[in-house]
Amino acid sequence: MGGMPEPSPRPTWQPRYTFSPAVVRALLEIEAARAVVDHTPFPPMVAEELRRRARIRSTHYSTRIEGNRLTLAEAEEVLTGGRMPFHGRERDVTEVRNYWNALLRIEEWAARGVPLTEDLIQRLHALVEHGPRARPTPYRDGQNVIRDSETGTIVYLPPEARDVPDLMGGLVSWVEREREDLPVPLIAGLAHYQFVTIHPYFDGNGRTARLLATFLLHRGGYGLNGFFSLEEYHARDLSAYYGSLAAHPHHNYYEGRAEADLTPWLEYFLQVLAAVFDTASKEALKAAGEGFVAEPEALRRLDPRARAVLGLFARQERVSGRDVAMTLGLSERMARELVRDWVEEGFLEIVDASRRARAYTLSAVYRQFIGNLSAVHRQ
Repeated sequence: MGGMPEPSPRPTWQPRYTFSPAVVRALLEIEAARAVVDHTPFPPMVAEELRRRARIRSTHYSTRIEGNRLTLAEAEEVLTGGRMPFHGRERDVTEVRNYWNALLRIEEWAARGVPLTEDLIQRLHALVEHGPRARPTPYRDGQNVIRDSETGTIVYLPPEARDVPDLMGGLVSWVEREREDLPVPLIAGLAHYQFVTIHPYFDGNGRTARLLATFLLHRGGYGLNGFFSLEEYHARDLSAYYGSLAAHPHHNYYEGRAEADLTPWLEYFLQVLAAVFDTASKEALKAAGEGFVAEPEALRRLDPRARAVLGLFARQERVSGRDVAMTLGLSERMARELVRDWVEEGFLEIVDASRRARAYTLSAVYRQFIGNLSAVHRQ
């Protein structure tokens, strides 16, 4: 008996590129720097402070690329629970908090080794654009156009909305198919390029693409302990960043972008990543020269959210549920549930049990590590 025909599978993306001498050299430099960091012991609290600083820089520079008006110091004030008002820049504050929360979330996903799916991408975009309680965002249902902000001329015309689902499905299929065969940094760079090229949303494409690349690096073992800020290097030379993404001179996706040779973009992306990793490796060598010891087992068990909260104690002896909510980009209700679990697990202790002013401090097991972190923070 005849039935409904099976839907045809989505075509997998087939990027064009070559292993040019520049690509190979950058990959070798990345591996060398990664080996230094992976085999250099850090004091636990110093490592956490370096991660905190890198996250703040990543958050600031990635949102700044898209026009966020907060300075680095102001972004840090927002992310560390400060009460400084930013009248007229509420959207900037929300963007920074959303990106911070999304960055913590991808670190969690990567630590669990979750597969890349379209649902994960839609959840990631929802975090970036709408916050932690938003539902996964569907792809755009209309055409979007990137124009020059001064002249209004078309810079890039992405694919039509009807083609976006197949293109995104092809990208995800390619990443998961090649993850065991190609170098992880190369996969991250190509995924970054293709996501921006498809431009599956009306807004938030650049921020989501950069987070996607970071997720793939972390998941593949190239997270470098969270010490690096790739976004900072892109922001330092935006013309090189955007120029490398424009892999074909024609502005229309269907007039050459789809088949473009992506070697120049890969050379740019991998050379930037090599520079970022080199900086991190030098910090690792400096730390090793100061006689630091390896991270204790108690700290290795902490997930990224607990580590982020741990960093708060470098600046204050006790924290509230509101402090935790601000740091992690959660609602106060969700933060209270998380803190309750941490108390049961022995990570935190209640120091003020009153309902209105409830506060927490680190348990004795974790309090012993605070000295090193406080010293680094003062420097």
